[in-house]
Amino acid sequence: MLKKYILPLIGISTLCFNISSAMAAKPELAKDDRPNFIFFISDDQFKDMMNFLPEGKGKNYTPATDVLSAGGTVMNRMYVTSPVCTPSRFACLTGTYPSRTQSEGFLHKAKNHNGQTVVEWNTFITKKDKNTLPWLLKRAGYKTGITGKNHVVEAHGIKHPEWEDDPRDPKVIELLKRNAEVLKQACKQAGFDYAANMYDNNPSHNGIKALLAHNQDWITKGGLDFIDEFHGQPFFLWFATTLPHGPTDDARSWKADPRITAEGLLDEPLTVQPSRKSLAKRVKMAGISGWQKENLLWIDDALHALVKKLDTVGELDNTVIIYFNDHGQRSKGTVYEGGVHSEAFFWRKGGFPAGNYSDTIISNVDFAPTILDMAGVDYDPNLFDGKSCYPALMGEVEQIHDSLYFELGYVRGVLKNGWKYVALRYPEHIANMPLSKRAAALEKFNASQRRRGKNVYTEDPNTPFSHIQTIPGGGDAEHASLSQYPAYYDADQLYFLDNDPTEQKNLADNPEHAAKLAEMQAELKKHLATLPGNFGELKP
Repeated sequence: MLKKYILPLIGISTLCFNISSAMAAKPELAKDDRPNFIFFISDDQFKDMMNFLPEGKGKNYTPATDVLSAGGTVMNRMYVTSPVCTPSRFACLTGTYPSRTQSEGFLHKAKNHNGQTVVEWNTFITKKDKNTLPWLLKRAGYKTGITGKNHVVEAHGIKHPEWEDDPRDPKVIELLKRNAEVLKQACKQAGFDYAANMYDNNPSHNGIKALLAHNQDWITKGGLDFIDEFHGQPFFLWFATTLPHGPTDDARSWKADPRITAEGLLDEPLTVQPSRKSLAKRVKMAGISGWQKENLLWIDDALHALVKKLDTVGELDNTVIIYFNDHGQRSKGTVYEGGVHSEAFFWRKGGFPAGNYSDTIISNVDFAPTILDMAGVDYDPNLFDGKSCYPALMGEVEQIHDSLYFELGYVRGVLKNGWKYVALRYPEHIANMPLSKRAAALEKFNASQRRRGKNVYTEDPNTPFSHIQTIPGGGDAEHASLSQYPAYYDADQLYFLDNDPTEQKNLADNPEHAAKLAEMQAELKKHLATLPGNFGELKP
């Protein structure tokens, strides 16, 4: 019986040995081909879920990820400009700040807020955006693909079924297939040649209670099919897991019905990864236990499957793999370090001259120009707010930014030389919202929470808003962060991160730091001056 569960482990170990052998070889160009790219983006990982970070070292069984990270360059100072999923993905795929989106919903909200932009789950890539990373690569001769979680490409026309609908009903199946086609066409208008096996949103927001489950195998199938179809020519694959984002319970993740997908029920479970039944056995054999450990191995199996496919079709030696977690998870929904400090590594055969770890400060707006540089694609740097970190990976420079900018909801922030400034500015009509409107917003939110079996945080409409949503007490994404920071509701916040890495002591009112506060406000104003919308007195 034990052999049944050892076999998948042996397969992964063998593959890891092959990856290690490839990394040990000297870098060389495969023919005249430009490199392929797989952008592997996980969803809501905590730092202790990653063995390549000190917080997670030895706590997880993720053999393929461990080998790749050991042979690549881990970015110790990886940041995101906006720490929730939609704007984070927007920044990656456009190289620009999310407040530059032309999404109608975003622009309409700014108009209703007297011109102040509100970055949240509304910063979509639209069909008008023709300078996205996939479009630029496509025009340069690359084949581009997307699979897994979307939540960034605007797909008008999707009609969600009812919560209690039966996914076996022919009418429901027809609607789900239609929605999938609408999403596929939207992705093609965003520059992707290929789109398959996708969730428009998180599993719990896709419409049907009976389909509220993850299916990592199904996402992986989409990625493997893309490689099968387009290998032999340069390609870029955006591979977006829905894990370890909620739902996190076993029954709706690795123990769920393996036929469940966002498009309905499969006829048969997929066999593109080691069996789900083997996950718990393999984790136990590795001496690992704890929350989501099976799901983390499930994700790792997906990465393993992609690498194995690349090796099989002869593309591994000419592929750059970028592993990125969409944002910090300790304080998601805030621009504190626990939200904006994220995780990433770059891997290619032979590694990078920068070595296994880099202290270069980078932002997710830097991914697009970096990938274009690696691909040898000429581009106008003025298209991007980000800068290429390829010179840093090549050991040619130490830093590429003077400061980093952050934007989310009603806060803006800037990081420079170890100092962090955070500004909170609610428009007057939000700060003075009538109790009746506050109560209506809370009632609507709580009704949705109850329907989906999620937590209700407060029944009191007088509870303060968060930094990102006008819901008393905050929403799921950010509620836990409200109590972590003593100065959460201070309009101006100044932190010296070397002495205060968890941002517990606000120095903004300290006369000794008045000059530093003015300096950081001036730095923030420089960023705001280039962006749409106003922001209190900092950008009238």
